[in-house]
Amino acid sequence: MALSEKTIDIIQSTVPVLEVHGVTITSVFYKNMFRNHPELLNIFNHANQSQGRQQTALANMVYAAAKNIDQLENVLPAVKQVAHKHRGLGVKPEHYPIVGEHLLGAIKEVLGDAATDEIINAWAEAYGVIAQVFIDVEADMYKTSEEQPGGWEGFKELKVIDKVKESDVITSFYLKAKDGKGLPAFEPGQYITVRLHIPGEKYALNRQYSLSCAPGHDYYRISVKKEADHEPFGKVSNYLHEKVNVGDTIEASVPAGDFTLNMKETAPVAFISGGVGLTPFMSMLETLVKKDSKRDITFIHSARHEGVHAFGEDVKNMTEKLENGRFFYGYENPADQHGGHHFSGYITKEFLEKHIAKDTICYVCGPVPFLKSAVLMLKDLGIAESNIRYEFFGPAINLQMDKTAV
Repeated sequence: MALSEKTIDIIQSTVPVLEVHGVTITSVFYKNMFRNHPELLNIFNHANQSQGRQQTALANMVYAAAKNIDQLENVLPAVKQVAHKHRGLGVKPEHYPIVGEHLLGAIKEVLGDAATDEIINAWAEAYGVIAQVFIDVEADMYKTSEEQPGGWEGFKELKVIDKVKESDVITSFYLKAKDGKGLPAFEPGQYITVRLHIPGEKYALNRQYSLSCAPGHDYYRISVKKEADHEPFGKVSNYLHEKVNVGDTIEASVPAGDFTLNMKETAPVAFISGGVGLTPFMSMLETLVKKDSKRDITFIHSARHEGVHAFGEDVKNMTEKLENGRFFYGYENPADQHGGHHFSGYITKEFLEKHIAKDTICYVCGPVPFLKSAVLMLKDLGIAESNIRYEFFGPAINLQMDKTAV
């Protein structure tokens, strides 16, 4: 359904207001929606709510949609990224009217008399179009995930066949289907959504974890960082580390995500990670090794100290198998460094300039401060924006660069 010129003009006139009040509107939206539909707490990540990241991500999405309301194809990449998360979580078409009702209500509540009937009606019309874009994209994703070999609908029980401590804070879980059937293929860099029913918790808890092994195994592997044990951030990771053991089962949905390695590209590639952000790169690196890639491949990892540095030997062994592979690591305290592949302290622009050529495709993943720093340094070095690819764990936020990350 095409929007009228009048509706487009009204929506675009609200862009400055959304820039100022967007997060307030989305915060009111979530509060009211969960009060009236608490069952949706089985889908949403409670930790992201408490941190404000979900509210910020939605505000960015609404702002971007309003700004591009006459050319929604401009936000399609962002739509697809969010749609992957929705498909993994089980967001369905019947949820969109609920969202629409409470989003319009929040706009009215926050803006008061400034939200005239004309503005609310225009947004109702625009929301219908935007929601349909999501519904259509997600319908294709659901169909693909269910109909592919080994695929399934919704969540399925996976059995833990091995549990391996990778560092002081990261533990890997090897998973196979409890029913003995094969697992669907995935692209290196994708994640699965894990759903846990933790004793004492009223609602299911969902978390999305990157697959840390290459496709082609008869198992999945996720590598989970044990977060600080206080509400609500470490609830799921602590439960996995402390309570879930070999022989136990967890629920998961089919792999999803668009932060993936493009195997058709031949340009130099660099993987730049901080902390547990290296997990999708373990899948990408192993894939390149299995394919006997001749690409120039650089693996750069930053960790707080040696005790929390996971997969160090694995990365060393894999890069040594590559014709043009190299790896570097660094810790917060330069005194902790040893060996010939380290850099002192934090990743610097000078270090990146020395080891990364201008035509390198750079994949970046890690905590938000690390991500922001690394991406901005790469931009300053003249790496093309199309060659800087980054992944957020959780809802994406605005990196305050030239584009809105949603």
